[in-house]
Amino acid sequence: MINFSKYQGAGNDFILIDNRKSFFQTSKIEFAKKWCDRRFGIGSDGIIFLENSLIADFKMDFYNPDGSQSFCGNGSRCAVTYAKALNMVQENTSFEAIDGLHQAVITPNGVKVAMHQEGKIEKIEQDEFIHTGSPHYISYRHDDDQRNIVDFGRLIRYSPLFAPNGTNVNLIEEIGPNHIAIQTYERGVEDETFACGTGATACGLSYAAKHGLKQAVVDVDAKGGKLKIHCESTSQPGVFTNIWLEGPAEFVYKGELNDEN
Repeated sequence: MINFSKYQGAGNDFILIDNRKSFFQTSKIEFAKKWCDRRFGIGSDGIIFLENSLIADFKMDFYNPDGSQSFCGNGSRCAVTYAKALNMVQENTSFEAIDGLHQAVITPNGVKVAMHQEGKIEKIEQDEFIHTGSPHYISYRHDDDQRNIVDFGRLIRYSPLFAPNGTNVNLIEEIGPNHIAIQTYERGVEDETFACGTGATACGLSYAAKHGLKQAVVDVDAKGGKLKIHCESTSQPGVFTNIWLEGPAEFVYKGELNDEN
């Protein structure tokens, strides 16, 4: 039997497993495919194994439902909350992920995680591409925009431009000053998710760049909840520093699973 906990961050839900003693020896890829399934498994947007690290308080080993790997912003906030529940960390912590080392702070409002931007914001005709630990295509909604995020997301995700690995896809709607709403199609899940941390971060940076903001806190409304993106511009256009993703990370339930079959 394998003990697990279920957490969610703004509706982005994850299975978390304490693997510090390295008891898990089977294929993590096949395990993710099996147990992320919402009809025949537990159901989640990904699986996170908490493991020992030589350079941080813990390592976050994340797998998408299709077994692929990337950095997951909302998953990382859930991992920090889970680590706190296991008495592994205090309010200030660091963790290792597939894209490097991250700092995190547990706050009264949830968890803030330091994010990475790889390269600069790239223009693709009227749209943009930003890599924030995971690749994101961004398009702004305009008046009478009837695009469906799943249909549009699949069109871009599987386009030759992003072959062979594809990309995540976001639609942004500007709500007001420093306030946007987003919808995200996530590769690996192959559907719209209730929230996406790296997507919210990419969209927040896009908004800050579009409006020439030097230092900003952008409120991001996702389908499953509210997130905040903190960032500062640099002297290089389209490049930001001191980037933080802030939002809720909540325990849902814990249980045991039998992976013998």
